[in-house]
Amino acid sequence: MDLEIKDLHVSTGGKEIVKGVDLMIKEGEFHVIMGPNGSGKTTLAKAVMGYPSLKVTKGDINVGGKSIKEMKANERAKLGLFLQFQNPTEIEGVGFVNFMRSAKESLTESTTDIKQFMGEIRSYTEKLAITNGIIGRSLNHGFSGGEKKKAEILQMAVLKPKIAILDEPDSGLDIDAVKVVAQNINEVAKTNKMGLLVITHYSRILNYMEPEFVHVMADGKIVAEGGKELITKLEKEGYESIISGSKNK
Repeated sequence: MDLEIKDLHVSTGGKEIVKGVDLMIKEGEFHVIMGPNGSGKTTLAKAVMGYPSLKVTKGDINVGGKSIKEMKANERAKLGLFLQFQNPTEIEGVGFVNFMRSAKESLTESTTDIKQFMGEIRSYTEKLAITNGIIGRSLNHGFSGGEKKKAEILQMAVLKPKIAILDEPDSGLDIDAVKVVAQNINEVAKTNKMGLLVITHYSRILNYMEPEFVHVMADGKIVAEGGKELITKLEKEGYESIISGSKNK
């Protein structure tokens, strides 16, 4: 399944944030979007997932060659799209495991084998170095920043989407946790031949990954593209040099 973003313009509160983005993510491809704060990266991710407060004013979002612009978020999820939130919401009273079970059954439209399901969750909590206490807690309630990010990756691993968009999966993580999370993202994406888009400010998580396509976003547009060598260039020169260079072309 391919995700194609075509000349996408997105506004919120009457202000245009995404100003004409073209991007194609094919099955099994690994893309990265980097850029400074306020460049529109998170808005782009939310627009793909159908965030209700955002308005697509121009362009289209296609999955498997069909427009999903009018679909609700749950309908997009059933197609195989997944968004890992930058700041996951805490929901007290909704059990983490019950939430995961309901999400999986909704997507697969089938009843979950509880024993197998719990075995899968425990396997990933171990791989992600998450304390088992997370299993008996409410969704994200009282989780540390790192636990929230790991819990989102656990959801991706269990739900097995066809296209996953990860919005700053490295924020809130210490050095060791960044490596663990990166390794698990790599494993899940490769095992499931997942199309992957990682959004990040920094290159530290990418030290443990091998993205094929790197895009730099600024002021609502993609201003530079390349392979992993572009990350090295950003580390040496910073965003301003890349952005200024694109304006002078």
